[in-house]
Amino acid sequence: MDLAGFLKHPTFLDLKLSPSGEYFAATVPHEDQVGMVIIRRADNKVVSNFSLGKDTAVTAFYWVSPTRVVLSGAEKFGSLEVPVATGELYAVSVDGSKPTLLAGFRAPRAENREVTFLADDLPGDDQHMIVSVWSYSSSGKARADRMDVATGKSKRVARAPMQDASFKVDNAGEVRFAQGEEDDNSTRLYYRQGSDEDWVLVNDSNQSDESLYVLGFSADNARAYLQVENASGADTLETMEMETLVRSPLLAGSDVDPSTIIYSLQSPSVPAGAIFMDGRPKAVFFDETSATARLYRSLEEAFPGQAVFITSHTDDGRLALVQVQSDRNEGDFYVFDTVSKKADYLASRRQWLDPGSMGVTTPFAFKARDGMQIHGYLTRPAGASDSPLPMVVMPHGGPFFVQDDWFFDDQTQLLAAAGYAVLRVNFRGSGGYGQAFAKAGARQWGKAMQDDLTDATTWAVHQGFAEPSRICIYGASYGGYAALMGVAREPDLYRCAAGYVGVYDLPTMFKRGDIKESKSGRNYLDEWIGDGKGLEQFSPTNLADRIKVPVFLAAGGSDSRAPIRHSHLMARRIKDAGGEVETLYYDTEGHGFYTLEHRKAYYTQLLDFLSRNIGGQKAK
Repeated sequence: MDLAGFLKHPTFLDLKLSPSGEYFAATVPHEDQVGMVIIRRADNKVVSNFSLGKDTAVTAFYWVSPTRVVLSGAEKFGSLEVPVATGELYAVSVDGSKPTLLAGFRAPRAENREVTFLADDLPGDDQHMIVSVWSYSSSGKARADRMDVATGKSKRVARAPMQDASFKVDNAGEVRFAQGEEDDNSTRLYYRQGSDEDWVLVNDSNQSDESLYVLGFSADNARAYLQVENASGADTLETMEMETLVRSPLLAGSDVDPSTIIYSLQSPSVPAGAIFMDGRPKAVFFDETSATARLYRSLEEAFPGQAVFITSHTDDGRLALVQVQSDRNEGDFYVFDTVSKKADYLASRRQWLDPGSMGVTTPFAFKARDGMQIHGYLTRPAGASDSPLPMVVMPHGGPFFVQDDWFFDDQTQLLAAAGYAVLRVNFRGSGGYGQAFAKAGARQWGKAMQDDLTDATTWAVHQGFAEPSRICIYGASYGGYAALMGVAREPDLYRCAAGYVGVYDLPTMFKRGDIKESKSGRNYLDEWIGDGKGLEQFSPTNLADRIKVPVFLAAGGSDSRAPIRHSHLMARRIKDAGGEVETLYYDTEGHGFYTLEHRKAYYTQLLDFLSRNIGGQKAK
């Protein structure tokens, strides 16, 4: 099969329309960074671009006026690693002029131990925004500043009663809530009636066993909208009266969390509904007769079988930028005129991939051995018959609060194009199904989390989706751990295993890598993985003598999340036990390979490895 189309970066990631409708801004991935471009709508010409350099990413951007964009910077050491925000805010004009570092540790007025994030772009005020400022000092409390978007000059408007807090601003531009996570990974929410009032503690998850997150306000500021992580069951949406702090239920989505909040087209800070990933995405509105709901429903009719998102719109509401995507389509964008009801095609993320030739993804659910409901997705190659296929089980990384979903996934589609059914499982510990489901994975590495993958694999065999003698398990990061544990615990179920930038020796996680470097990271290790005792028996490095099938390991020498020592030790233990292992290492790569040359070599070797063991196509 031809790898080129899958290895080529999307044309862009996020795309937003300017408030006047004259321009688009888009984040653009390159080999070792993510930059931003601004495009004139009249002729689709790039008028400016912005980049922060190697191993960096523009992770978020905001139109703060018709001619000015503010963006957040991050560092990213590897293609799979979540970008780590640097706490810097930049601004640039549409023509590329007046690029300014507004805030951050390298800004002219910066205090050395502060980081800054945008809290609210203050619609209606083209000159200012509200930012959250955090101090690295253990005694420092977060504050909210009103900042000039041209110069970065700021004035404090609030100080939170906690260290790392984000702020929610009402429709009058008043800071009303402070919310955040403590070092012990608990959450707190504070409220104040006005700028001269004291903060009041609304919720402490250590006491209530639930977490509250403010999403927005009603147009008259009389109510706040909340997402509630409940002690049991999925997250729900509620309203809270601002005067009395009395909460009322608003919306729930059976056993799944709200995945995306939909905001009103008339009032961009007012929530209008939510999208629930209940197998396939489903939009639900607080008021089905609202203009926002009616527009979404008409767009859903115009694009059947696909999910619709309005990513941005002009201040006058005349033009809306509509994103359309599915399991087979990574994303098409249209400019929709809400008056003429006409949608004009703008661009696609991967226009070179034909959705009709992509694999079809179907959601599934089953009961695990202990009765817990497990969800996941099965992707089959386009045009495949109903007969069993060679299958790759692909556990996701993370692993906690991370969720596989129905949308296009390039790695899944690459494997489907090579002839494999691909099984992705939201094992316990995954996100999207409520706090209790995620916490059910705590300290279950190699235990119940692994059982869920085993049970899903046998379910797929019994359903006739997979050939029992042609199944491989493959994953990255935690998924690599699960792949090696899978063949150690179930030597007769899988025919091979592949691990990409994986962690294989759990005690090493307490000694090496970036997680242990912060107090919250150390608390995470203790709470979610274990206290360090007895973890040897759940480390694939110590179970190598049980692995009877071929193994492929790939890793980067500059990986700080899953140091390459894990892979070196795993490979050595397999060889010492007389097993079969092949490796691919690049000293300059991090948590996932960046360069096209290295990614091509990796996927070529992976497909060759799979083909030799369970069939399927090799790379051309």
